[in-house]
This record gives sequence, C-alpha cells and structure tokens, in this order.
Amino acid sequence: MEFDNSKPIYLQIIDYIKKQLIRGELNIGDKILSQREFAQQLKVNPNTVQRAYREMESMNLVETIRGQGTFICNRPDMLDEIKEEMAENIMRSFFHEIESLGYKDEKLLDLVSKWQKRLKEEK
Repeated sequence: MEFDNSKPIYLQIIDYIKKQLIRGELNIGDKILSQREFAQQLKVNPNTVQRAYREMESMNLVETIRGQGTFICNRPDMLDEIKEEMAENIMRSFFHEIESLGYKDEKLLDLVSKWQKRLKEEK
C-alpha cells in the first residue's frame, strides 16, 4: 500500500479496508489482522492503525471481540453504503476539480459523455 501525503494515513487505511470489501477480498464476518500485525505489514506506527480501527468501529464497519480479534460487521446493506459513499467522494472531488478548469453545464456533460464512450471502446 502506497500512502498519499495529502490525506491522513488512518483514513487511507479505512479506505483500503473498504476497497477490499468492495472487491470481495474481505467478506462480512472475516477476521482482519490485529492492529500490531497490520502496522508491521504497512510499516506505520501502531497508534495510526489503532486510530483507524477505532474509527471503523464507530462507523460500524468492524467489531472487536475481546480475546478473539477484530471482524467485519455483519450488516447486509453495508457494501452498498460503502460503494455509494466512496463513489460520491470521487464524484465530488472530480466535479470540484473539473469546474476549476472552467467546465460548466453542457461542456461538462459533453466531456463526461466523450470519456464514457472512450472507456467503453477500450473494454
């Protein structure tokens, strides 16, 4: 995992776990690495991982069971919520950036349509 200096590492860890869920690399009910193991794997301070785990618990993304470890919560609608939240964040960032370049309304829609067609052709 490579880190982006513009965003706190603990938030990047949370996004990493969310993306693993979306891609099916992690599933509901799966046990995730201990905080210490994850910190060693990522080569980050254990306190950073601890903060990420604490945040994920408050988001009802994971739950820690004393003596057993930390597990992905069993919430049926969780994957759809994560996908929608992450897509909204990407879209918000995209539209802020593209509007800062002067694209508005029809010109913006034309640009999006052009790229959508280009991406379909690449498949």
